[in-house]
Amino acid sequence: MKSQILSLLFINSLLLAFDYKLQPEEVVSGGTHCFFGHSEVMDEHNNGDISNSCFVNMGDTYLLIDSGSTYSYAAQAHAKMKEINDLPLSYLINTHIHDDHWLGNSYYKEQGTKIIGADNFRQLPIEVTTRMQSRISKEAYKGTEQIHPSLYVEDEKILEINGKKVYIKHVNHKAHTDSDLYIYIPSQKIVFAGDLVFNDRIPSIRDGSLQGWIDTLDEIRSLDVEHIVGGHGNLVTKDALTMTYNYLVELQSEVSRLLDEGVEIADIVNIVEMPKYKNINLYDVMHRQNVEIAYRMLEWGDE
Repeated sequence: MKSQILSLLFINSLLLAFDYKLQPEEVVSGGTHCFFGHSEVMDEHNNGDISNSCFVNMGDTYLLIDSGSTYSYAAQAHAKMKEINDLPLSYLINTHIHDDHWLGNSYYKEQGTKIIGADNFRQLPIEVTTRMQSRISKEAYKGTEQIHPSLYVEDEKILEINGKKVYIKHVNHKAHTDSDLYIYIPSQKIVFAGDLVFNDRIPSIRDGSLQGWIDTLDEIRSLDVEHIVGGHGNLVTKDALTMTYNYLVELQSEVSRLLDEGVEIADIVNIVEMPKYKNINLYDVMHRQNVEIAYRMLEWGDE
């Protein structure tokens, strides 16, 4: 009893430490909600609240998609879930290994939630200092530990929760990363795509493969869905993946054409501006870097 009281006091102290001001938005009627992150780079102002995390009412439990950036973020998100419906937490699915999506695992492990991720997490080292930790405030990061999933997906895993099937698909090649999962719930005609889908900021291709990513988006588009929820952005219609798809296809096409013409990288990074994307968030931060990375990928066969 004493340990439970101390744990509750610790969680309450974190709830007061930094207020993420989380407000869940219902994306599918009947109990599917998301917390939508800011379209910014992580810093001490947003304290890592830059990606989406979601929860699905499966009847008598919640299914969670991504846990957010810190222990405190996860604790505050859970408090908001309980305001809507105080349900137990069955599973948490980590969509990939970028830390803005899974550092809240430490909170959910304490709740007894089963945590699922790609088998690539097995090889992910425990960092002395995480990327998140180096960029946000100590106050917000307090209590956060690097907790990897305990259940792994190598190809596909099917959950059945209260008669509803949940398909967890491991992409099994590089797309956004080499650890991408997407989650398909046919009964709700919804896909949670993680960072395979951005729709309010320029995607980052640094850990991925242009062709692998494009192929995966084609696969998702072939599903019988009405809603696609990405890792960044609050557009949740079937067209939510359109910006990411078009950007990747056009980037690949432009860089490939100039490579074939023998243009050097120093010139390509200045030529490939893709002006119709200039008004999308983080264009100035990400686009030139993406062009350079695309050149390196395509020069060596997009490996």
